[in-house]
Amino acid sequence: MKKIRHRIETFLVNFGVWWLPKLSRGQVLLLSKVIGLLAFAIDYRGRSTAIANLKAAFARENITPAQARRIAIGSFQNFARTFLDLFWIAGHPKEELPEIAKLSWQDSETPAMAKSRGALWVTPHYGNFEVLSLIVGLQGFTQLTIAQDFKNAALTDIFARLRQKTGHEIIPQQGAMLRIFKQLKRNGHASLLADLTVKPGRAATVIECFGLKTCVPNLHTSLAFRLGLPLLPATALPLTDGTYRCHFLDPMEASDYPSIDTMTQAVWDRFEPQIRQHPECWMWMYKHWRYLPGPEHDSRYPEYANPNRQFREMLPVAQLPPP
Repeated sequence: MKKIRHRIETFLVNFGVWWLPKLSRGQVLLLSKVIGLLAFAIDYRGRSTAIANLKAAFARENITPAQARRIAIGSFQNFARTFLDLFWIAGHPKEELPEIAKLSWQDSETPAMAKSRGALWVTPHYGNFEVLSLIVGLQGFTQLTIAQDFKNAALTDIFARLRQKTGHEIIPQQGAMLRIFKQLKRNGHASLLADLTVKPGRAATVIECFGLKTCVPNLHTSLAFRLGLPLLPATALPLTDGTYRCHFLDPMEASDYPSIDTMTQAVWDRFEPQIRQHPECWMWMYKHWRYLPGPEHDSRYPEYANPNRQFREMLPVAQLPPP
């Protein structure tokens, strides 16, 4: 049964890679809305997680059930558009990509600086992070990018091929840190996601995200400190006309921060205002707050959050909840 399921999955994905580029931009946008709405209706776990996250993140704003539902549907639709566009772009010459992905720099000197020094490129699961990676590669900034393998190895190969269209190299998680370190030491480039939730430990930092504590990887800031390379935060905002506004903020230098933890928080602080402005563009169906700051249930956090001793030990004493 597993082999049969994998064959069906592979056929459907290959069919999508072949068929989607034949559609117009308007048809792709409409299809993403339909698929996103269906996914919201069918995916009970994802829908419940998204609603719980929105209630926790916007509790101070007194978010209503109708508002949470609307944003959650938009999040599913944005996620659908992200991957449909990955397939759609695969069937078009890469030189056409700037027609839908408009790139801008807050500091016009950033591209030249990045080419001379190398850089770490960071973004959250916001907007179309796939398109953002592709358009950067088209500018000559080919990167190492970590991607989690699918259980179906054929899908891993297909998605790697799609993501490498503009010159990037997709690498598995195993041994990724050493490969990225060597690449960056040669003034190379690597891209990382800044909003994954990871287990508490040395490779993680506790940050405040929408007023709640969470545990995110600090590989990007650790490398910035160790190698003296700039971090380049960016997002790709989807627009209603089918294009994207890919915007790079000012570079972040490790020398401007007292520690890895403070820089990790500062990176997130670049992204949260954008997410608040366009909340439907973030991946709310992901469990962003898995750990509680105290030993007991905390009503401020989603129901799926659980106490974790290591997480509590990572919190400064001033941040611990009262006994």
